[in-house]
Parts: sequence; structure tokens; C-alpha cells
Amino acid sequence: MFRIGQSTDIHQLVPNRKLVLGGVEIKSDKGLLGHSDADALLHAIIEAIIGAMGLKDIGIHFSDKDERYRGISSMVLLAKTYEMMNNHGYMIGNVDSLILVETIKMAPYIDKMRENIAKVLHTDINQINVKATRGEGLGFIGRSEGIMAQAVVLLVSKNG
Repeated sequence: MFRIGQSTDIHQLVPNRKLVLGGVEIKSDKGLLGHSDADALLHAIIEAIIGAMGLKDIGIHFSDKDERYRGISSMVLLAKTYEMMNNHGYMIGNVDSLILVETIKMAPYIDKMRENIAKVLHTDINQINVKATRGEGLGFIGRSEGIMAQAVVLLVSKNG
């Protein structure tokens, strides 16, 4: 049995925050605002996995009202999501994701992002795809006010 999930996550770019995407700290004078480390890429992937299992959304499982998650690495949240997925009898078929960001170059970091995600999800790196594109000067992305990430996930039942 196969299950598909998809999600989008958006965070505002602000000064005096680290920029972390895919569990990789990226050189930038701005970072993403959020309760956790605000890793929009991992948040989109986490929510896509949760959605594929029909378990609502990321806020139900990792609420931004819960102080346990203040400043937490989203890699920890991804590991908790893997445990949830594994306990429900699923494994990753593949992940296809996209980062929308105007001026910060993602290419030097993408392979490390893929490696991080694959390791935590206990899958081959070739099952994880991360792409990036610009906003071409349009909207909040084009004005470098924020970053958006999208993910589509295919889960495969371990029981066939």
C-alpha cells in the first residue's frame, strides 16, 4: 500500500537568527523566525509524512505552544516523525522537495541536506530530492522577506 502526503511551510526571514534548512546551517545575515529552529524544509517534509499517514498536521504533534519544542532542532522532530512512521508500518518511498528563496544560494548545501534527511529517515540518499528556485523578484519570496518550502512524500507499507 502507498500513501502520499504533501505540505508547504513558510517562515519569515529576520536578522539575528541562524538560517537552518535541511539540518544544515547556511551562511546568511538573516535566519528564519520560528518557535523551533524554523527549518522550513524539514517542517514541510515532516508535515507531508504526517499527512500521508492521515495523522493531521505538524502542529498537532509538535505544537509551537509547547515549550519543549522552543529552539529544538527540526532534525530531532524529523527523527520523532520517523519513529511515528515506523510504528505505523511505513517506510519512505521517496521525498521530493523544493525551497523557494530569492538571494541565498542553496546549491552548495543541497547534498548535505539530502544526506541529513536520508540518514534520519533510514533511507537511501537517492530517495531524497531537494531542489531550489527563486521568486524572480515577485511576492514575499522575491522581496527576500521569507522562505517557503514544499514537499511531496510517498510512503510505502512495510506489509505490502
